[in-house]
Amino acid sequence: MNNSKLKTRNAKLNFAEGAAGQAGQDAAALRAAAMLPTELLQPGEIIILLLKPSPWFILLAPIKTLFMLVLLVIAAGAINNQFGLDIDRRDLILVGVGLVGARLFWSFLEWLSRVYVLTDQRVIRVRGVLRVFVFEAHLREIQHTELLFSLRERPFNLGTLGFATAGTAVSEAYWQMVARPLEVHQRVVETLRRYRR
Repeated sequence: MNNSKLKTRNAKLNFAEGAAGQAGQDAAALRAAAMLPTELLQPGEIIILLLKPSPWFILLAPIKTLFMLVLLVIAAGAINNQFGLDIDRRDLILVGVGLVGARLFWSFLEWLSRVYVLTDQRVIRVRGVLRVFVFEAHLREIQHTELLFSLRERPFNLGTLGFATAGTAVSEAYWQMVARPLEVHQRVVETLRRYRR
């Protein structure tokens, strides 16, 4: 292969690699734009982590409520049988399924609304369906982090990260039900070491 063909081939490879890198950056930017309000990030701020809770959040977050709804339907069926209220069993089951479905749909909306962001400057948590709550703290304000594993999270390899800022003894914000929590926590700790000034 002569020298001019080799240069042309290398130029094409470099262009292709650059285009692929640019496409990856564009995809990340589109994903960030879809998940974050545009006003939330400051000019020049670099996103290090952009997360949502695990999809298991939809089922696990309302687990107590779902359990109570099932018990309520069973109790209503028992009362109906005991006192002969003449309510069709299928109607009770339909009401129960409707209530469970409504609660799961609300949990899905909560999952959609949650975004966890770590940048080179701040920790951010966005949540809320009807009212949006935004927690943000500069990295230098984060005094410590904690990693929690609840009983419902452990079987699914999920965990919750807590952030405490200066002047508080307890965590003020949590990233709930994050997948691969040990890796995420390690990344947060590394970022705090690197960028906290």
